[in-house]
Amino acid sequence: MIQFVLIPVAVFSAEKAKTIDELAKMYDVSSCKQCHSKIYEEWANSYHAISLVGSPRTLATIASTVRDGILKEWTKSGAKSVKDIKVEHMMTCAKCHLPQLKDATDAVAQEIAQAALDGSAGDSSAVEKLKKVGINCLICHNQKSLIHKWTDGEPEPDVIYGNKEGVHADAKFKKLKKSPILKESILCGQCHGTGPNFDLKEPTQCATLYGSYLNAYVPSGGSKTCQECHMDKGHLMPGYRDPDQAKKAVSVEVKTKGYYFLPKAGDSIPTAKVNVKLVNNAGHRIPDG
Repeated sequence: MIQFVLIPVAVFSAEKAKTIDELAKMYDVSSCKQCHSKIYEEWANSYHAISLVGSPRTLATIASTVRDGILKEWTKSGAKSVKDIKVEHMMTCAKCHLPQLKDATDAVAQEIAQAALDGSAGDSSAVEKLKKVGINCLICHNQKSLIHKWTDGEPEPDVIYGNKEGVHADAKFKKLKKSPILKESILCGQCHGTGPNFDLKEPTQCATLYGSYLNAYVPSGGSKTCQECHMDKGHLMPGYRDPDQAKKAVSVEVKTKGYYFLPKAGDSIPTAKVNVKLVNNAGHRIPDG
């Protein structure tokens, strides 16, 4: 079966985006829904689609990185104000939250930094601006599809990577190729990582989920992949915010016993002893990201 996806040819252009709007257009995937409407709608309602905003803590963390990190504590960063911020500064967060920032100018990094500060302070228009860009089809099905570059090469600019080979009738992405990691946990581990990002000039300890998966879950006999647990609802990829996912991840057992405490004659106090047992059934520590 031939699949059709129409994606603007501006992607992978040598010219860098100068605004958030230009970057959003460069990585626009809205036409994917013509053939993949269900998948597109699942993704559109996911945190991946709004990766610079995410849960309330995501935007707050990015804003604090700008305010308290880049502009304050990182005294050797060379940035004293937002206008000094460069792409390399914002890659502290964007490495995972917006990897396509590499295809933008420093002006976009500054626009994102200011929007994060304004959005975390309650400016809804700034939040909406940040929602224009995020982790989308092209990040997982092209940029992150190959990791062993000396074995598999770099992702080809005219290829959509999936689970099969074939023709892809699109003006820009003309081929379908199989990604060796698309069904493997390591695909997710590129962002939901192992610990400090030592490739950055200012290594940060952010997501360590894949690290606990590799170092605890797998050695203990675990065999499921991230996709097996988190893609049963498709590209929504639910996590802790999904009640069903939360119930599967953690078992809760509560035992109580009521009695009266008598500190002195005639003075009884109703008291309860509560024992709570939490069992982590997930393939990684909780909480994590």
